[in-house]
Amino acid sequence: MAATILDGKSIAMQIRMEVAEGVLRLRETTGVVACLAAVLVGEDPASQVYVRNKEIACHKAGIESRMFRLPASTTMEELLGLLDRLNQDDAIHGILVQLPLPRHLEERRVLDRVDSAKDVDAFSPENVGLISQGRPRFLPCTPHGVMQLLHRCGIDVAGKEVVVVGRSDIVGKPLVSMCLQKSGPWGDSNANATVTCAHSRTVDLASVTRRAEILMVAIGKARAITAEMVRPGAVVIDIGINREGDGICGDVDFDSVKEIASAITPVPGGIGPLTIAMLLQNTLAAAEFAASA
Repeated sequence: MAATILDGKSIAMQIRMEVAEGVLRLRETTGVVACLAAVLVGEDPASQVYVRNKEIACHKAGIESRMFRLPASTTMEELLGLLDRLNQDDAIHGILVQLPLPRHLEERRVLDRVDSAKDVDAFSPENVGLISQGRPRFLPCTPHGVMQLLHRCGIDVAGKEVVVVGRSDIVGKPLVSMCLQKSGPWGDSNANATVTCAHSRTVDLASVTRRAEILMVAIGKARAITAEMVRPGAVVIDIGINREGDGICGDVDFDSVKEIASAITPVPGGIGPLTIAMLLQNTLAAAEFAASA
C-alpha cells in the first residue's frame, strides 16, 4: 500500500492563519506591529526568490517587512554596521540574514552579530545553547517545521527510533537535539526519541537508515535515499531541495520510497512551506517578547 502523503503546504497555511491572528491581537492590545528585517547581499537568483517569498508571506500575515538589499561588494564592516543598527532599532523584532553570503564574508561572524533576541533563525550561540538545554527562545525554522508537521499529523516521536541523515547546524543537529529532549513544544510525545545521526562519514548508511521508524533526511543530494534503505512502514521526512532542470526534487527517491513507507513528505509541498511559516511564528514570538519586556 502506498504511503500517506504528508501535506506540508496545507499545514503551513493553518500556521500562517494562526500567526496572522496573533499579529492582529498583538497590535490591538499593545500597539506593537511585528516587524522582520531581511538582509540580502549579492544577486544570487535563488536567494532573491526566497527573500521575495518571505516578503509576501509577511505582508499576508500582517507583519511589517523591511528589506535591505546590498551589493555583492559589501564589506564585512559595512554588513556588521548594518546589523548593529538593526539590533538597536526597537521597531524591528526579527532579523534574517539570507544565506549563502558572498564568499569573502565570514558567515559565522555575521550570524553571531545578530542580537539573540531578534535571531528568528535561531542560529546564534545563545539560542543554540538554549535549544540544547531544552528551554528554547526560538526553534530553528526548518526543524520546527518538521516537528509541527509530525505533531499536526498525529505522529509521535516518543519512544521511536529516529534517524537523522545530515549534521548541518541549520537542520540536522537541531533536529537531533529537539528529538532527544525530555519534553517538546507540545509535551512528552513530541520528544523522547532514541536518535541516531548519520552523515557523509557513516559506514554502511543503508544499515543505519533501515533501523529508523522515523527517517529524516537533509543531506543535499538528490534521491540519495532509495527504497532498499528504508524500513517498511517507516515515516519518511524529506527535507532536501535539489534543483533538476526546470524543477526540484528531494533527497529521497519519492517514487520508490512511497511504496514502502507508511507516510512521506513530498518535494515540493512538504517541509519547504513550513520553513517560512515558522519564520513568521518566530517573528511574532520576538515581537511578543519585546512588547512584554
